[in-house]
Amino acid sequence: MLPGWGCNGRTARGVRTARMSGILGTRTVWTTVGDGEFFCPGCGGDRNYQRRTGRRRFAVLGVPLVPRGTTGPVVECAACHDRFSTDVLDHPTTHRFSAMLRDAVHTVALAVLAADGTCERPALEAAVGVVRGAGFEQCTEEQLTTLIEALAADTGRLPEQVGGGLTGLAIELHEALDPLTPHLAPAGRESILVQGARIALADGPYSPAEREVLGTVGSALTMGSDDVTRLLAAARTTLS
Repeated sequence: MLPGWGCNGRTARGVRTARMSGILGTRTVWTTVGDGEFFCPGCGGDRNYQRRTGRRRFAVLGVPLVPRGTTGPVVECAACHDRFSTDVLDHPTTHRFSAMLRDAVHTVALAVLAADGTCERPALEAAVGVVRGAGFEQCTEEQLTTLIEALAADTGRLPEQVGGGLTGLAIELHEALDPLTPHLAPAGRESILVQGARIALADGPYSPAEREVLGTVGSALTMGSDDVTRLLAAARTTLS
């Protein structure tokens, strides 16, 4: 047997190192500073979390003694106990994402209906179907008509000059879509635009005002003008 080697192949130095690591080390003492609900990347769903900060201490026999600085903050999942950077809180929960998507689709539908200041029956029917599909299951034609009339009576709310600047519903489109867009896959962004296009096409070809509104929708969804043109043309071909 070689000097310094045990029968199990471990060196005497390795044994001493393992023993020392059990005596000396660094221990982190965690403190909870907040909690809430988040989308856990580890679990793949909505979970409760604790926001925690840590103080690192030099430990002897597992007893923390000498401060060695701080660590964190981190987000710890209450279910799987994995820890993540606080950036994970930027991702909406499933519930919050569904609400954001529902509100965004509703805003797009209203903007398209209000583009020409009229509510033709076919467009209303199409809008009701889109809005119900997004989660407003009790939506009716009467409700949408009332909202459009209220917008028309509110000076400056209708997007009459979208091309000349963000006014009226154009601003509301960005307010509804801008927070949602980073969390949408390309197919999801296209779906929102196409749904708006189908509402516009329900009562005939796109009007200039409807194209302006749909262009604003595409811009808020960070889609290029070529992609917007392609999708609007595809929607027209599909419904023709």
